[in-house]
Amino acid sequence: MLSKTMEEALNRQVNRELYSSYLYLGMSAWFESVNLKGFADWMMVQSGEERAHAMKLYEYIIARQGKVALDAIEAPRAKWTSAGKIFDEVYAHEQKVTGMINNLVDLAIKEKDHATFEMLQWFVKEQVEEEANAALIVDKIKTVGDIPGHLLCLDHELSKRK
Repeated sequence: MLSKTMEEALNRQVNRELYSSYLYLGMSAWFESVNLKGFADWMMVQSGEERAHAMKLYEYIIARQGKVALDAIEAPRAKWTSAGKIFDEVYAHEQKVTGMINNLVDLAIKEKDHATFEMLQWFVKEQVEEEANAALIVDKIKTVGDIPGHLLCLDHELSKRK
């Protein structure tokens, strides 16, 4: 069984993962509006991954006889000025999520909740991948230039993510 403190912390993270999904969905919509379909597709896949992360936590809470408590999801911004600015934000957001996951791990250690600690190791590894993917795209945008015409090859590359 989960402690009340752990249950509340995991429920907050469910909400944060759903916000991440919503944020990336908004970014996908912005990319659609500027005809960067590959970027939009990449963000749509990312949005789905974040929903899957939320569901992994949701299912874990239930498996540990906890109660899921869903909260309102904050609306993300809707406008950006460039692909580079979006991916700078993605990278910063993933770093923030890494901090949140690390805080959950610290809480699991403090509470001697070995099952939750073990489950969270998946998220720890996932965040390494999430940050690396975002950083790579930030670097690629810097290399080619954050100009729509220059981004077409990268747009094509990102459209291949499934």
